[in-house]
Amino acid sequence: QVQLMESGGGLVQPGGSLKLSCAASGSIVSIATMGWYRQAPGKERELVARITSGGSTNYADSMKGRFTISRDNAKRTVSLQMNSLKPEDTAVYYCNARIQLAPTSRFDDYWGRGTQVTVSS
Repeated sequence: QVQLMESGGGLVQPGGSLKLSCAASGSIVSIATMGWYRQAPGKERELVARITSGGSTNYADSMKGRFTISRDNAKRTVSLQMNSLKPEDTAVYYCNARIQLAPTSRFDDYWGRGTQVTVSS
């Protein structure tokens, strides 16, 4: 079985910073894209940022310049450094990874359980 374990959420004041981390574990052959999504109350889940195994990144427009995604392929981890946080960044943040479990199998999407980020004074 595959598990994505997130950590690092919490309460922060506007303008503050938080770093989220996610570690993948289980019988994994390969991980393609890893990323972060978020879902605020009453809204659909949206992409925050994602990164390929080769290090190529893309960000949602509202996060560019404030958030930085990185990964460690050897440790199977992905992190999200969030700076200049705003109240509208408040959401549950989910780790996502496209994972291959066997050499000839397809890549499937896996999700973490989510970690709450609250930006409030």
